[in-house]
Amino acid sequence: MKEDIQDIYPLSPIQHGMLFHGLHTPEMGLYHSQFVYTFSGNLNVAAFKYAWQQVATRHTILRTSFYWEELDKPLQVVHRQVEVPVEYQDWQELDPLEQQERLKSFLNSDRLRRFDFSQAPLMRVAVIQIQEDVYYLVWSSNLIILDGWSYPLVLNDVIEIYEAYCRGQDAPLADGSCFKDYIKWLKQQDLSKAEEFWRQQLNEVKEPTPLTNLYSNNLSNLEERYEDIQISLSEATTRNLDLLARQHHLTMNTIVQGVWAILLSHYSGKKDVTYGCTTSGRPVDLERSESMVGEMVNTLPVHIKIDLEEYLLPWLQQLQTKLIEVREYEYSPLVDIQKCSKVLGNVPLFESFVVFENQKTGKFLQEWGSLNISEQTSYYKTNYPLNIVGYPGSELTIGINYDFRRFDAAAIINILEHFKILLEGIVTNPKVRLQELLLLTEQKPHIKLLMLEKEMSLDFDSILNNSMANTIL
Repeated sequence: MKEDIQDIYPLSPIQHGMLFHGLHTPEMGLYHSQFVYTFSGNLNVAAFKYAWQQVATRHTILRTSFYWEELDKPLQVVHRQVEVPVEYQDWQELDPLEQQERLKSFLNSDRLRRFDFSQAPLMRVAVIQIQEDVYYLVWSSNLIILDGWSYPLVLNDVIEIYEAYCRGQDAPLADGSCFKDYIKWLKQQDLSKAEEFWRQQLNEVKEPTPLTNLYSNNLSNLEERYEDIQISLSEATTRNLDLLARQHHLTMNTIVQGVWAILLSHYSGKKDVTYGCTTSGRPVDLERSESMVGEMVNTLPVHIKIDLEEYLLPWLQQLQTKLIEVREYEYSPLVDIQKCSKVLGNVPLFESFVVFENQKTGKFLQEWGSLNISEQTSYYKTNYPLNIVGYPGSELTIGINYDFRRFDAAAIINILEHFKILLEGIVTNPKVRLQELLLLTEQKPHIKLLMLEKEMSLDFDSILNNSMANTIL
């Protein structure tokens, strides 16, 4: 009904791509995001439901649906009011093993429940009580409305509203965000200047850097599934790596991306590699963009040469300079960027991408109020077979979200082990050549060799689920 409509405006390029995939391949369930948290405390379920409703009134994207039928270009429609589905279930009578089995079944069923793009909101919440003062929170959404940067912002609002409501007060929150401001900003950007930049970056790229050497030959008939495996550095190594980064004016994000570029080169046997880098998409010249809720991240190609004779630190500084340049054009639609390369339009520009989170959501929420909330699990699904996620904290964690039909767990564990070896090696001796750094992996005889020997001299072996995240340089 017209009286229910607050605003109508176009989609961002990344939203357009997500809508296309969602409509044309709905069976794949792409860009479905699912977070599971544990609550401990005396949860006021009525107040919790109220908080979610109030958050939806604050941010326009949480009241947005999408329309495309009989239109030249799809549009997003902001509704004046929506009802956020908040379901409550009581599992206290089940024993812990039954609770875990029930949760697994619930999560699988939830992932199969497709969101209707024409119906707002494109998210839902379930609260599951498992003990007198312990709960699960299952929060599912489509990444077309929320990226990884947005989730802590929304949860922060929920907790503040909840705590205030329990005290009989109104939460002292700032004005909510209007996603239309970002769409307006996008329209003001110079795409021709961006096209010139990307042609310079990608004019030598003829094909995506292959991951086929890491594939398992026995998985193609398995059911489609995405898995996530993580590995963490020690607190001491993380602290020393952070200190090293600061001393040399690098970021942890640059170091993680550098390690992946080196590994990708060796796995593929290519001296030039291309991978995706997910950026936050929060432009500095858009007012309050850092507090805006919506889908603003973008995954951009990074094309870099790997010369094993180069010294690590200068090479990392060159990579960081490149990443800063890339961020100046992070508004560029990926479909337009690909046209600046020689990669065929029906072939992905890259098969892997790196995301570096700006904060651990669980740790972020533990600081709030009467509810002790910790992150339990997360799930998301993209159209890329291998996604690498860096999680900062007292212990730097590297996670790999991967297509279960292409890689087996052993290959992913090996890649993570190599990540850890190289990061620890950088701390121990940062003034090395790339080749010397790679040699460290050969000192681990328990790592199974999973690749073919190709153009490079060293024998080597063999990798989260949208949203999307929160990349910082």
